[in-house]
Amino acid sequence: MQFKLAFVSAALATLAVATPAPRNEPASSCTTGPIQCCESVVPASDAAATKILGLLGIVLQDLNVVVGLTCSAVTVVGVGSSGCSAQTVCCEDNSHGGLISIGCVPVDL
Repeated sequence: MQFKLAFVSAALATLAVATPAPRNEPASSCTTGPIQCCESVVPASDAAATKILGLLGIVLQDLNVVVGLTCSAVTVVGVGSSGCSAQTVCCEDNSHGGLISIGCVPVDL
């Protein structure tokens, strides 16, 4: 019984170490388009995200992809928070009219 507990504890500790922690990238590393200011940033498996993805007919292979909801482009970089009172992100796909941006990574301005 103690061996099982030790094995499970070791497996969970290994998983916790192997799981990448979200980190903010510098804004200058965003090469996919304008930096976005999104009201919320959630996994694609989130209920609000799946609803919008479904309405737009977007099918994602990986539901762990981070998406931004209700986004707009940040136009002035380097001035405090640039008027963004939510989260600034760099996303791979910003082509859905600001309703949803796909493949987002938080960035520091």
